This record gives sequence, C-alpha cells and structure tokens, in this order.
Amino acid sequence: MSEEKESLNFIEHIIEDDLSSTHGIDDLRFRFPPEPNGYLHIGHASSICLNFGLGLKYDAPVNLRFDDTNPAKEEQEFVDAIKTDIEWLGFKWAEERYASDYFQQLYDWAVQLIKDGKAYVDSQTSIAIAEQKGTPTSPGTNSPFRNRPIEESLELFEQMKNGTAAEGAHVLRAKIDMSSGNMLMRDPVMYRSLHKSHHRTGTDWKIFPMYDWTHGESDYIEQVTHSFCTLEFLPHRELYNWFLDQVYSNDKIRPKQREFARRNLSHTVVSKRKLARLVEEGVVTGWDDPRMPTISGLRRRGYTPASIRNFADSIGVGKRENLIDVSHLEYNIREDLNKKADRVMVVLDPVKLVIDNYPEGETEWLEAENNQEDENAGSRQVPFSKNLFIERNDFKEEANRKYFRLSLGREVRLKNGYIIKGESVVKDAEGNITEIHCTYDPDSKSGSGTEASMRKVKGTLHWVSAEHALPVEVRLYDRLFTEASPDTHKEKDFMEFINPNSLEVITGYAEPSLKELRPEDKVQFQRLGYFVVDKDSTSNSIIFNRTVPLRDSWKKIAED
Repeated sequence: MSEEKESLNFIEHIIEDDLSSTHGIDDLRFRFPPEPNGYLHIGHASSICLNFGLGLKYDAPVNLRFDDTNPAKEEQEFVDAIKTDIEWLGFKWAEERYASDYFQQLYDWAVQLIKDGKAYVDSQTSIAIAEQKGTPTSPGTNSPFRNRPIEESLELFEQMKNGTAAEGAHVLRAKIDMSSGNMLMRDPVMYRSLHKSHHRTGTDWKIFPMYDWTHGESDYIEQVTHSFCTLEFLPHRELYNWFLDQVYSNDKIRPKQREFARRNLSHTVVSKRKLARLVEEGVVTGWDDPRMPTISGLRRRGYTPASIRNFADSIGVGKRENLIDVSHLEYNIREDLNKKADRVMVVLDPVKLVIDNYPEGETEWLEAENNQEDENAGSRQVPFSKNLFIERNDFKEEANRKYFRLSLGREVRLKNGYIIKGESVVKDAEGNITEIHCTYDPDSKSGSGTEASMRKVKGTLHWVSAEHALPVEVRLYDRLFTEASPDTHKEKDFMEFINPNSLEVITGYAEPSLKELRPEDKVQFQRLGYFVVDKDSTSNSIIFNRTVPLRDSWKKIAED
C-alpha cells in the first residue's frame, strides 16, 4: 500500500486521504469549468486530462460547467468549440451545466446575505472602490456605503436586477474585513450590472455574479467534492471558503478547493487575451490556425488526441510552475504518428532526374510498404518511369565521403526501386542544375531476390514519377515565436518575438495515391516529416500542413 501511495501525485494523495477519513468513494465528483470567452488551449488540455482522468481513475462523474457570467465576452461559438475539443480528446462529461443555471439561486442567497448584514450595495465608482482597497502592506478603508440600511440595499439590489438602475451605478459587495491581510477578503464585489444579452438567458438578467461568488457556490450546488484550480487561485481559497460558510448545510458535501501549478509551453502564449490579439491583428488566420496552441489549432496541425493526452500525463501535476519545452509536445506526436501514419513519397524541392537507360514511355508499378511499424498496414503500388523528381538537396556534383546521397559517379538506391548511378547534369544559363542524368541497374529492383538487389549502398532516396506526380500545396508550419517565453519580457511586447518564418507555402509533387486522402488524414512524407490534410482541401486541390519534421531542427540550431 505504501509503494502504491508513493506513486500517486499530490492531488491523488489529497483524494486518498479524504477517502480514508471524510468521504466515501460514491461521494466523489469532479468538474471542468471553462469560461466560454475563447477557444481552449494546450494549458486547458492538461486540466481536462487531470479532471476527467480522475473521473476515470475513481469511476466518478465529471461535470462540464461553463462559467458563463460575463455576457460581454462570451459566445455560443465558444461553447460549441469547447464541447467539440473535449469530445475530440476522448472524454465524456456526466452532466452539462452552466453557471447561468444557478442565477436565481445565487441571487436568492445574495438577498439573504444582505438581510443578514453580510452584504451591501455600494454606489461608488470602481476607481474609488479600488483606491479604498489599500495595499498588501496597508489596510483598506470602509466604503461610505458599508453601513447602508439593509432595506435600502435590498431596494437598490432589486433595481439593479430589474435594470431600472443605470448600468454601473451600483455593485453588491460582501461585508467581510477591510483590514484583512488577503486583499481579496476586503469586501469583494459579488455582483455588477450589465445591460447586455446573455447567450443563454437573453435579457432576463441585468446583473451578473462575479467569479468568486459563483465558483464555490456552483460547486456546492452540484456537490462537487474536489475543485482543482491553477495556482493563481490559491489566494482565492479563503474567499471560496467564506462564501461556502454562508450557505453550507451539514447534510451536504462541502467542496474543497485545491491548487496545482500551471504548465506553460515554450515558444507560444496561452493568455486568451493575447491569443485573441494574434487573431484580431491578422498574425494568424483564426483560432484554429495550425500555429496556435489552441486544441483546435493543434488538431488542424495534425496532432492526435492520444499525443496530447500522453503529453499531459508525462508532465504530470505539480506545485511549482515551470516552462515545458515545446519539443516535448513534438516528441509525443512523433511517437504516436510513427506507429499510425502511412509512409508516402512527396518531393518538396524538386529537380528532374532522368534515367538514361530506362525504356522510354514505360511505366512500372512498384510495391511500397505502408508502415514498417504496423504489420497490418499493408502495401500500395507506386508508378515508376524514366523521368522522376527527387529533392534538390539529395544531389551534389561533388561530395565528400560523408555525403551518402546522389553525386556524379556514386550510387544510391531509390526507395522501393532500383540502384542508380549519377552520370551528368544539365544546367541553365545561371549555372543552376535543371536535370540530373543517371543510369540504373535493371537487376537491382528492391525485393526481387536477385544478387544485385541485395547489394548494399549507403544512401536511399525518395522520389516521385514526373509523369504521374500529383501537385500539392504544402504549408510548412514552424514555431510562432522565436523566443521561448515571449510574454515574460517586461520591457517588450510579446508581438516583437513573432517568428517571420512561421509559415512557408510551397508546391510539392506527390505520388498519385495521395489523391484519395481526406481532411485530417495523417501521413509521413518519407525522410521529411509528418503531415496532415488540411480542411481547406478540395477534390481538385490537396493541401498538407506539416505537423512536425522527423527531427527537432530547433535543437540542432541551439546546439550550433
């Protein structure tokens, strides 16, 4: 038992301790509470995996609860996107809930707090209220409305609710302690008035509860046992408990808030405000741009649910924030796609290769293995002919002994095909190579069993038959920022670190079998990287997004 406990993370230890003292296994209930004011990102994915993972571990329900208390920023579009992302990651929620489901109950409780002398309507400006809060080292000062008569506060609160009071004229504040060492306890605002239409309640409500008042009470209504938040909410825990004290009944489960460290990802930003700015200023094409750290962006980039879940599991949960290098996320998608993705041949920077001794006008169909990592992946037929395309950097006129690709007088094998030998080149007026001429050994066909086919050569190249080549648009995506932590420089705007080379669009030439692929299909371009068919593709135009290169090119740059 002790060995098992040692393998638990600190959150699981909290749950196990509660199960051994105050809770039964059937009491457990968790929740994931996103605000529908933007798209979920990789940081949310870790929280999703944590909460839904605990649900799976303990066979306990997990609610999806939308914290929809700010109609100025929230939209149904974001609600739909969040649900899609969670389902895509492979999780199912027990109940779909909304903070707006509880507006009446929250209002009724607030009225009772006013009656009990624990809340009051403040008619000051937000600036005046902020000035009276004091500082972490000096106490705040009481509002002149702090001792407003209860009946007057009730009447004004009713006016706020009905919209007869001007927007912003009043707020409802809890009456706690203006000298508390925790500034969040200095008479926090519970309600503000907003005369805006809500995506679910329309114009029924003219007042909306603040997060701190809503969060714990919603947990209590749903009987959530453990409410896990990121570390910035640690100072809020005292207020969370104070608000629960006002409504708690001994015959019900009392929720417990605990905090874990946010895991930040290098070479990106995860603030919704900053992500929105990237969209609004046209740096990216939208929330699902493949360079974005949003789950929808990662999906469009070619990431799989398993790769993201494995990433979240591998970084775990902790009590200290740290910066996770994006190469760790890239490692997880390479590991997953290596097992799943078919290997295909695509040439991205083509130069023509002519086999001088191959029969003119002949087409030969060669058998190509789809995935050596998957014995059930089968094989396909690829056309071979006299005129091929190979990668320009797979040839040098003159090369040293460490160069194992094609050069004049040297041999290489064409993948699934024959051994060839470089013979000559054709150049244009500027000296650029336009054609490479070679000869092939007809007895060296891969898999033929001949002695020549067994001959070892040091290099193997991918290729595409020029006559059968399928033109494809290829979007070479790279990291969006050149700096590992772009938004931690106090003197600079994070936008100054935008990578100008985060996207390159080229035309490549693919083997014809790729015409059958559909959006979100994933393949490995042999020797180049993993790619996914983009949603912008049509029957006449296939577009591929690069997920990741086969190797971490940024690591090599750093080492150099």
